[in-house]
Amino acid sequence: MAEAELVAFYELYNIDRFKLEHLLQHFFSEARLDVKIADRFGKKVQPREWFVVPFPAIEEAIQRLMDGSILDFAYNTKTAKLTKK
Repeated sequence: MAEAELVAFYELYNIDRFKLEHLLQHFFSEARLDVKIADRFGKKVQPREWFVVPFPAIEEAIQRLMDGSILDFAYNTKTAKLTKK
């Protein structure tokens, strides 16, 4: 429903892309943007894939996913950083 700009590209191997998307959406779920907008037909919809997360936190989450440590961390919306559980 809006234009998007590619800001980074990561090559990950042996990872199901749908599972990866689900994992990242769950990981950042507390930062999901709470907004309702009208679609092209005027119907109010609530996007589920828009998040308010700074790019460095996303980069760190990807790095932790690659090294396997992401399960030891959570995203803190107050500090906008990953914190150890």
